[in-house]
Amino acid sequence: KIVHFTFYLVAAVLGSFAFRERTKGSIGLLKTTLIIGISVIIYGIIIEVIQDRFTVHRSGEFLDVLANGLGAFVGVFVIKLLFSGKRQLKWKI
Repeated sequence: KIVHFTFYLVAAVLGSFAFRERTKGSIGLLKTTLIIGISVIIYGIIIEVIQDRFTVHRSGEFLDVLANGLGAFVGVFVIKLLFSGKRQLKWKI
């Protein structure tokens, strides 16, 4: 579960940075974190369903989905911390 958590945390952080670079910061921090957070969580759910339905030696688990979602949530929270507060990074490029 730690691997699931870590992977989705990193995916949310990197996804947010990529989205920021791609849009040159024109889409706000809140909207970006919502888009990336929801996208990463939906991706995790889809992967678990595919794993359960279409593979023989693997199964989808609810705890994996929970670890994925929690990792994505913490990743989005890390981005919000980096771009807000006293020592903030600048969102706009």
